[in-house]
Amino acid sequence: MEKVMIMMGSKSDMDIMKKAQDFLNEYNIESEIIVASAHRNPERVHEIAKKVEASYDVVIAGAGMAAHLAGVMASLVTKPVIGVPINASLDGLDSLLSVSQMPPGIPVATVAINGSKNAAILALE
Repeated sequence: MEKVMIMMGSKSDMDIMKKAQDFLNEYNIESEIIVASAHRNPERVHEIAKKVEASYDVVIAGAGMAAHLAGVMASLVTKPVIGVPINASLDGLDSLLSVSQMPPGIPVATVAINGSKNAAILALE
């Protein structure tokens, strides 16, 4: 593996998602962190998807509440997408369901609520 795109829907998710980058850095895996909301910045997410398709191997996408970022990325790229549900409300259960319940043809690997380190381990594997 060469590069991992780490995305989050809000800057408030940075403390959680930074753990993924910290783990990848320990193994000298290049990564980039980007904040882009599937709801507030859909055009930007589409542009990032083009960048992922051309230059990245895996996407780790974290989001809270409706948590559509991982599913949107999975619908736009052919690379593996790992979703990290973020505890922003309802103890993160809303996010967990949004990330894990993808329709057929839009696979998203899902880790535990706030489990960005596990997402990084999965990406490394």
